Amino acid sequence: MKTSAFINQLDEAKVVAEIAKAEAGTSGEIRVFVSSRHVDDPVARAEKRFEKLGMTNTALRNGVLLYFAPVSRKFAIVGDRGIHEKCGPGFWSEIIEDIRPLLQTGHFTDAVTMAVRRAGEQLARHFPAEHGDRDELSNEIVGE
Repeated sequence: MKTSAFINQLDEAKVVAEIAKAEAGTSGEIRVFVSSRHVDDPVARAEKRFEKLGMTNTALRNGVLLYFAPVSRKFAIVGDRGIHEKCGPGFWSEIIEDIRPLLQTGHFTDAVTMAVRRAGEQLARHFPAEHGDRDELSNEIVGE
């Protein structure tokens, strides 16, 4: 699938609103990235992009990146050190399995918002919002 087709079918305003809503209950940060590249290993690419986006700079190391590579029909979810200590890798596998059917049937906005919501629930459980917490990273969808 062409990246532009994926992005054109994605309701960015709805995704950004879901990120803001999810982050309201947590000190964690959630970002969505859409790659225009063909990738063989989406986890490795997501980890590199995580670094480039400055997501390791959050105060509690509690950022989550939802990485989509439509050209390759692959995606990954990666979290920072603080997330893995609390949630473990199994949680990401559950989200991936839940959104895969939505992606396969072209329900891109539903897939992304579900992933954001589920990640936000875990973040809120382990990293609740704190007084004076500020949004450390943009909620906009980013891409290359």
